[in-house]
Amino acid sequence: MDFKWHLSSDDPEIATTEMEFSLMRTFESFGRWQVECLIAASGLTMSGPENALLHIIRMNDRAKSIKELARLTNRDDIPNIQYSLRKMLSEGLISKQGTSRTGVTYEATEKGREITDFYASIRRRLLVEKIDDIPDFVERMQEVSRTLNILSGIYEEAARVAATHRR
Repeated sequence: MDFKWHLSSDDPEIATTEMEFSLMRTFESFGRWQVECLIAASGLTMSGPENALLHIIRMNDRAKSIKELARLTNRDDIPNIQYSLRKMLSEGLISKQGTSRTGVTYEATEKGREITDFYASIRRRLLVEKIDDIPDFVERMQEVSRTLNILSGIYEEAARVAATHRR
């Protein structure tokens, strides 16, 4: 392939750049999907990351702290997470327990559980049933997940090293 530009001058760089652009497009499509599915399930408009927080709070039906939410989403933008939590609190999707002294946690309310259950049924019908027809889908997605988790660690380390080389 004769494909060279400032990000791609050899085969490993070309493969990495192609993967990065695919990942960006997938991330944006996934975000649009999350927004539209949540609107269909509830009439509420929340961003993809806010939707993800709601589902993570609901995960295992166990309350989560902001620190846990940040770790599970690989985010460090605590003020943005707090803003999203306030938004979900005002919509009645989650409740807040504890104090700064005892530890604050968030859990899904009955309304939040109903909406996330309906979201799951829409997701199952509109998305999972379609992708389930892809040959060897489960095995392929398991390999994609392993690869993305490895890349996540590599990007994190590269970001730390880059931070020490700032001009």
